[in-house]
Amino acid sequence: MLDRWTMPLTQAPLHWMAWGLARLGVRPDQVTLVAFLIGMLALPLLAWQAYAAALVMILLNRLGDGLDGALARYIGRASDAGGFLDIGLDFVFYAAVVLGFVLADPAVNALAGAFLLFSFIGTGTSFLAFAIMAARHGLERPRFQRKAFYYLHGLTEGTETVVALMAFCLWPGQFPVLATLFAVACLITTATRLWGGYRTLAALPVENHDAV
Repeated sequence: MLDRWTMPLTQAPLHWMAWGLARLGVRPDQVTLVAFLIGMLALPLLAWQAYAAALVMILLNRLGDGLDGALARYIGRASDAGGFLDIGLDFVFYAAVVLGFVLADPAVNALAGAFLLFSFIGTGTSFLAFAIMAARHGLERPRFQRKAFYYLHGLTEGTETVVALMAFCLWPGQFPVLATLFAVACLITTATRLWGGYRTLAALPVENHDAV
């Protein structure tokens, strides 16, 4: 929901950093992989309840998540392969953060963590399933031209997810409440994406597969 306002604010600093990385010969996929590995360090740190250090890893991961795309566009190497790698590793990273909180205190956090992972399945599958259909029908991305996949709007997008992860780390004792609230928001996103995606695709001309 907030990405349409936050994304334009990040483009200038990301472009500047991409310029520096391009001069060093760094490739976008390298940024994607390094950012993922850094983000995965949050899993053991959260399990050890080192929340401040985990927050730093999470923020560095999110920086890399924006920087790889900026670098790809700067050097003219944006690709479907890079976009696929980026979004795939993103979902693994999000799940790892939740798992880290569950491991930190299973008795208190397990139920809320499971509920949040359940909601992530909904947001992830509705996002990717519609992206497949959008690519098949050549649908455009009117507001998110910089995304590798068609970005169907929802209540919880990238900005809201980063804010939620930050809140989990800043107030770890409130994880059950915060995770439950965010899970509910994710389920609302899933419902609106499924409804909006269905209506969008239903309005398209039906293909005649029997035609020669």
